[in-house]
Amino acid sequence: MAQQDAVIRLLLVEDQVEDAEFLISMLRNGGIAVRPQRPESPEDLTNLLVNPNIDMVLASYDAKYIPFATVAKQVEATGKDIPVLAAVNQLDEATVLAAIAAGARDVALRSRPEHVQFVARNEFQAKQARRSLRHLEAALRETERRCDALISSSRDPIAYAHEGMHIRANEAYLEMFGFESFEDIEGLSLLDLVSPKHADSFKQLLKQISKGEPPPKQLQIGAQRADGETFDAVMEFTPATYEGEPCLQIVFRQKTMDAEMAKELDTLRQRDPVTGLFNRQHFMTEVEAVVAAAADGKGNQSLLLIEPDNYETRIGEVGLNHADDVLKRMAERLQSVLPDTTILARFSDHSFAVLAREHDHKQSLGLAEKVRAAFDNYLLEAGKQSITLTVSIGGVQIGEKIASVPQVLGKSNQCLQSAEGVGGNRIEFFDPAARDRAEEERIQAWVQRIKDALSGDQFVLNFQPMISLTGDTTEHYEVLVRMIAPSGEIVPPDQFMPIAEEHGLDDDIDRWVIGRSIALLAERKKTGKETTLFVKVAPASLAEGDLHKFIDSQLKAHSVPGENLVLQLPESKIYTHMRAVQAFEKIVSSFGCLLCVEQFGISLNSFQMLSHFNPAVLKIDRSFIMDLAKNADNQKKVREIAEQARKQGKSTIAEFVSDAGSMTVLFSIGVDLVQGNFLAPPMQAMNYDFG
Repeated sequence: MAQQDAVIRLLLVEDQVEDAEFLISMLRNGGIAVRPQRPESPEDLTNLLVNPNIDMVLASYDAKYIPFATVAKQVEATGKDIPVLAAVNQLDEATVLAAIAAGARDVALRSRPEHVQFVARNEFQAKQARRSLRHLEAALRETERRCDALISSSRDPIAYAHEGMHIRANEAYLEMFGFESFEDIEGLSLLDLVSPKHADSFKQLLKQISKGEPPPKQLQIGAQRADGETFDAVMEFTPATYEGEPCLQIVFRQKTMDAEMAKELDTLRQRDPVTGLFNRQHFMTEVEAVVAAAADGKGNQSLLLIEPDNYETRIGEVGLNHADDVLKRMAERLQSVLPDTTILARFSDHSFAVLAREHDHKQSLGLAEKVRAAFDNYLLEAGKQSITLTVSIGGVQIGEKIASVPQVLGKSNQCLQSAEGVGGNRIEFFDPAARDRAEEERIQAWVQRIKDALSGDQFVLNFQPMISLTGDTTEHYEVLVRMIAPSGEIVPPDQFMPIAEEHGLDDDIDRWVIGRSIALLAERKKTGKETTLFVKVAPASLAEGDLHKFIDSQLKAHSVPGENLVLQLPESKIYTHMRAVQAFEKIVSSFGCLLCVEQFGISLNSFQMLSHFNPAVLKIDRSFIMDLAKNADNQKKVREIAEQARKQGKSTIAEFVSDAGSMTVLFSIGVDLVQGNFLAPPMQAMNYDFG
């Protein structure tokens, strides 16, 4: 979803808890993060709706304990922007119309997970858009108020004009032209302040502006004061709004320096001193103008971010003192292949940006390929040395669907990172109008990269210590898999695991990780070290295949006791694979292996799930650990989990521990193991001192 990191605070109304849990798992399996609650009665619903953090209600249209109509009325009575979705068993005209009439914003067919996910995602994004619009409107009002105050006190002569007439002017403007008060100038034509010799040309400019043509940024002109005295001036035009109406902001500056000197100073303000290209500040001004035009449906334009592959390695080859030489040669190469109509800038330390106007999707891709090919094995001179260099390019076709500067920059940077992650010397381009095709190409490239990594043994393991709070010195590590890119860079799992899971490659990765982990356990056993490794397993890989046979064969081949291997399953996906998990638990427990539930505590009633299978370890979800020392609600939740776990003879782990205060709380609660970068980050070797 658009807000990948956003969590939907969801209120579920279902007669059976199991049905609510099924919907929760359905949403989470679609990549939608939810924080669910379920009212026990109409009174409980009223109390929960008082919570300012409810984002959405998903209610069964056929619910008996709280009828759907009651839910809709209670939500409406709050006066809050809380969309109500109706979960239905069948989609027909009568059901849809009845649900909408009862107060549903949309309906979701519970038998089709993709439909439930689409409706929830779409409605949440719509709510986020409405919320953003309200914030923007409030921010705009406040900004206009502050701007008006700044303009009033500014020493620059500033005025606002609508259809060529003055509607606002500050004191400096009135003083420049010899007026005592705004009443003297209100409604006065701009033409009356222009000297007679420039009147005709300025009149023509006003006609062009009235037809919708953009004004020039600056205009050299002769101005005329109220007493008839004339002087040379520079007019600066900026499209603006005043009290909600479109207008022009005009700044009159009396000429005080030579035109050539003014031009030179202006150039210096816009240029990067190392490469001579435009600097980031000027480039962003151009981007804002292009994005504003795109928001109005005007023009075809694109943005390209360009970055040299393995930059630090290349700079290490030529020496840091030649870094500027590398950037200069890159700038020269880019200037030689880019048309004059594009805007080229140094965007950051070692990245460049290109803004291409009047370029459709095909032309933008052609331009990007021209740049990529220009650097493909290009021999670049830096000092007395030569290096070969390739570049990665991330691009965005700017249009109405992505007409905001943060979106454009964010998406282009995401494409750039993806191109580098796949191996570099590559183009990743996002076009909202061709999203499905571009996304499919990107995904297929990642699928092939994962397959190549599996066949070429291009994965590596990291190990994060799990430290006992009870004095146990046994070695516990969580095993974390990383992928090695062709460039040698390490690719984190959040970039490849979702795609691997979607395309059925997670089972192959699981086998690779488990096989290596068991082999490492055998090596440590030979050196007299008793180590327990926690390895992640995707529940989907349990539904089919014979992973349990592979685990058994590896344990026997290496003579490793099963109790040294703990297999981790995420709670969010256990409900939808319950039978497979139950069968898997029964088999691997006969080997001595233990099961651990990750993300524990995020369901409506996580301990009820444990009545269906029996893991030995519960890893508490990170959302309850973050900022634990200051959050009383999270402390209460973690304490409840730890106490219940002890009663059932289960161990508990707290992950993502980030400060000493949280450690103190976890120690007082009685959590067994803790892990987090605050204690020890993931490492390539198991060399943490547990003593």
